[in-house]
Amino acid sequence: MEYIKSGDKIVLRLKRGEEIVSSLKKLQRAENIKGAFFSGIGATDSAVIGVYAVNDKKYNAVTLTGDMEIAALTGNISVSEDGGEYVHAHVVLGRGEIAHAGHLNEATVSATAEIFVQLLDAEIGRKFDPVTGLNVFKLR
Repeated sequence: MEYIKSGDKIVLRLKRGEEIVSSLKKLQRAENIKGAFFSGIGATDSAVIGVYAVNDKKYNAVTLTGDMEIAALTGNISVSEDGGEYVHAHVVLGRGEIAHAGHLNEATVSATAEIFVQLLDAEIGRKFDPVTGLNVFKLR
């Protein structure tokens, strides 16, 4: 992982073999990020994505392998209820005419990933919502 910080922005480059979600959490710890949003592109050859079934209160995840372009990576960084790192990411992965989209659980970079992080001046927290079963924003 390489990055530079410029004011309230971070430009992050992930290398082959690095995992995206855990790398963003590592960046969150290193820079003490309490609130941010991000956008990126790149390539992966292994990813786990899912769709949340609200009625069942569970993610239905699929593992995808093979060469895929990260056509869109977007999400936010916040603080979990216990004070830990929380990365919420969605992704669109493309392979020719086929695209897969969903919540990103994990993805290993196959070539590179280029991610722009916009830092916020506010702390964004999380709280459990029993109606949906999700950890939703806790805004102060």
